Amino acid sequence: MSHALALAARGLGRTWPNPAVGCVIVKEGRVIGRGWTQPGGRPHAERMALDQAGATAQGATAYVTLEPCAHHGKTPPCAEALSAAGLARVVTALTDPDPRVSGRGHASLRANGVQVTEAVLEARARQLQAGFLKRITQGLPFVTLKLAATLDGRIATGTGESRWITGPAARRRVHLMRMTHDAVLTSSATALADDPDLTARDMGAAHQPLRLLADARLKSPPDGRLGRSARENPVWVLHAPDAPNPARAAWEATGARLIEIPTEGPHLNLTAAFHTLATEGLTRILIEAGGQFAAALIRARLVDELALFQAGCLIGADGIPVLGPLGLSTLADAQRPRLVETATLGPDTFTRWSF
Repeated sequence: MSHALALAARGLGRTWPNPAVGCVIVKEGRVIGRGWTQPGGRPHAERMALDQAGATAQGATAYVTLEPCAHHGKTPPCAEALSAAGLARVVTALTDPDPRVSGRGHASLRANGVQVTEAVLEARARQLQAGFLKRITQGLPFVTLKLAATLDGRIATGTGESRWITGPAARRRVHLMRMTHDAVLTSSATALADDPDLTARDMGAAHQPLRLLADARLKSPPDGRLGRSARENPVWVLHAPDAPNPARAAWEATGARLIEIPTEGPHLNLTAAFHTLATEGLTRILIEAGGQFAAALIRARLVDELALFQAGCLIGADGIPVLGPLGLSTLADAQRPRLVETATLGPDTFTRWSF
């Protein structure tokens, strides 16, 4: 199962709206087939592993990181395929909460005489599938907020200079994070200040995430890096219903997709925005934006995970803070995420926190 989970991780960021699943088929102590969900969600991991195993799958055991599907979609149900191949046993890590499956895959296997063992390495599988699980159960994507700051919590000098606070190893880790998310989202303020392209670079033949821009009034220039590359790597722009028509036309001319989001005062309603993105199939979103937007996400309790890169550098109180106001009146109101990982990346430190 540990091997199957490692295979499943290869699909992160590439399989949405489907989950990233891994499958390993074992017979007489030897791996005879393995697979993971392919880009776009097809073929499924079980189908890949079965095709590799062929006739030798008869009497074997399959280890699958998520309950095999039991419904007819673009491909036949994997539960039926495993049964038809003559598997003696199927071991799974998680029950699929999708109402079309939700125990039906396990039941189908058992009805066909296949022994089923559930909940093996369940906690690890749940962490891996956090995006898919949250989208299915809550109608929201799993959101990782990335912040890069100095030791005293500043993201730029008072004049706005910020390149580069962290070193090459930390930036490489960010590009790896982009590859394992369905999409990377930034705000209009960051687009105006930094003109980012939000692609994964210097990683070989890297998978490129979908790029999202939250810009209520469409103030970001469509001839910036995002707009110029929208036909090569897709861009979705989230905007208010009353965004100016000329700006809409200019962004549409770049090949970007425009999505209307209701507002809350002068800003986009972020909860509504993320519900919309989940409806579109997104399961994992990485946020790379400034302190005001980051604080708005935290205030709305939309952040699931915080990835903090910290440089051994001091800027002082005249620098720009990593977070905008959270509106706290007492310390008891402060959110207290749980530390789950620490690492040293060259001269910088990395910590990952779970909300």
